[in-house]
Amino acid sequence: MGSPIRIGAVVYLNARPLTWALDWSPARWLVRYDVPSVCAELLHRGDVDLGLIPSIDYLQRPDYRLVPGIGVCSRGDIATVALYTRKDVRDVRSVALDTSSRTSVALTRVLCAKRYGIDPAFVAHAPDLAAMVEQCDAALLIGDPAFDADHPSLGLRKIDLGAEWTIMTGLPFVYAAWTGRTGALQPGDVEALQRAQREGLAAIDAIAAEYGGGNDGVTRRAARYLRDNVKYSLGPDEAAGLQLFLDYAAELGLGQRRKVEFY
Repeated sequence: MGSPIRIGAVVYLNARPLTWALDWSPARWLVRYDVPSVCAELLHRGDVDLGLIPSIDYLQRPDYRLVPGIGVCSRGDIATVALYTRKDVRDVRSVALDTSSRTSVALTRVLCAKRYGIDPAFVAHAPDLAAMVEQCDAALLIGDPAFDADHPSLGLRKIDLGAEWTIMTGLPFVYAAWTGRTGALQPGDVEALQRAQREGLAAIDAIAAEYGGGNDGVTRRAARYLRDNVKYSLGPDEAAGLQLFLDYAAELGLGQRRKVEFY
C-alpha cells in the first residue's frame, strides 16, 4: 500500500458512523476533522484527496465524483438542520445563517423560494441561537449546535428542514457525501469506505456513548438520533433527491447545473 489517502471528514455526530472505522486504519486513511464548509475548502484546494463535503459543493468542479452507496441523508425529520423563528415562516423577512455547511444554507434558500414563496435577507452569523434571533426573524442552525439547542426556552418554533424537503418533494435529502476528483480512488478504496460504513453502523451504541461522555440521557438521545433520523445509504431515491436539489440550486444561481456521477 502506498501513501495514505488524505481525507477531510466532518466533525459532527451525524457523520461519525461513516468515520468511526477509518480511525483504526491510519496506514490507509489520513483523516482530518473539520466543519463541513472547511472540508469542502480543503478538497477544492487539493489539500485532501477525498472529503465528506456538503452536497452543494459537488457543483464546484466538473471532475468531482461521489462514492456510491454512502451519504449523510434523511427522509423526513433530520433534527439537526432547522430554522428557528417566532413568526409564521411566510412572514419571515430576514434569516441568520449558520454557515458551517453550505448545503444547509442552499437548502434554506431553495425552501424559501420553492416552498414558502419568500425572499428574505440572509445574514451570516456565528451559531448562537439567542443572538441570531435577536438580529433576524429566523435562524438556521445545523449539526451539534442544532442538536443541543434549547429553543423552547427562547419561545421559538423549530422547523425541521429535512422534513420540509420531503414534504415538498417526496424524496430524501442528501446533506453530505464522500466526494473526490476523478481517479482519486481505486475500486478497493471504494469498497473499504463501504465496509467502514457498515462497521460504523454496527457501532452506533459505542459512538453514542463516545458523544455522551458519561451522560446517559445524552447517550440515549444520540443513539436514537443516529438510528431514527440520519440515514446513511445513498441509493436511487437519494440520488434522485440530490439531483433535484442540485437542479434547484443551479436555478437559483448557486452553481452550474450538472449530473450526479459516481466512482
